[in-house]
Amino acid sequence: MAIKLLATDLDGTLLRGGKPVSAGNIAAAQAAAKAGVVVTIATGRMYRAALPVAEALGLDVPIITYNGALIKSTSGKIYYEHYLDEDICCRIADFCAARNWYLQSYSGDELYYSDYGAFSKRYEISQKVIGEEIGYDGMKEKVSKMYKMLIITSGAEVTQEWMAELQAEFGDTIAMTQSAPDFIEIIAPGVSKAAGLQKLAELLDIDISETMAIGDARNDLPMLKAAGFSVAMDNAEDEIKAVTDAVTGNCDEDGWAQAVHKYILEQ
Repeated sequence: MAIKLLATDLDGTLLRGGKPVSAGNIAAAQAAAKAGVVVTIATGRMYRAALPVAEALGLDVPIITYNGALIKSTSGKIYYEHYLDEDICCRIADFCAARNWYLQSYSGDELYYSDYGAFSKRYEISQKVIGEEIGYDGMKEKVSKMYKMLIITSGAEVTQEWMAELQAEFGDTIAMTQSAPDFIEIIAPGVSKAAGLQKLAELLDIDISETMAIGDARNDLPMLKAAGFSVAMDNAEDEIKAVTDAVTGNCDEDGWAQAVHKYILEQ
């Protein structure tokens, strides 16, 4: 069945280490759109960090941001929103404060830090956004329209230990995912890239079997499993490649464009 909706991850998939979208990937995206395919972004990034990438593709389409918590077009139309519970956000802030864990929050597409330091600086450079240090107590005052909270750790082993602590404390009142080994991304239960893809397909009257997803990270797994056809980047971990229908080239070599040509344009 022909692909009508293509959903793509950004970092490590469409984008090379925070660099602008390559000319080859832009050309492939525009060729797919010209062929009648809706090309959308599905990312853990905040909307305003994903928007410049969508604009670089030259397409006015709904984009899935915050791992599925917000679907909003490049022209500003909101299709779907799902926030974290405000009381849970306050509890998470207190939980992190008691352990001195670095925390970021995203309220109404604004970015806030528990404290500004090396993690914040690295994040701002990679995402090309600027946040504000407000402390843990300040975060408890800005919990409305909370799309996501993000804890950054010192490494993968610590990440797994902290996720276990969060799971024990909050159970099914939150959902967690990772777009990087040192990221713990906290979203509302039921929110995922897969749910975002399914919601967008319904809104566009496209069957899920007519969708294609491309990704490289753990937060892409639900979307890759849900799509009608899935492609992993060559730079993805083996557990990602194991669930996809195909594997394309490396991100640094425009593997994304290779997949679009092979599985959409040449079909």
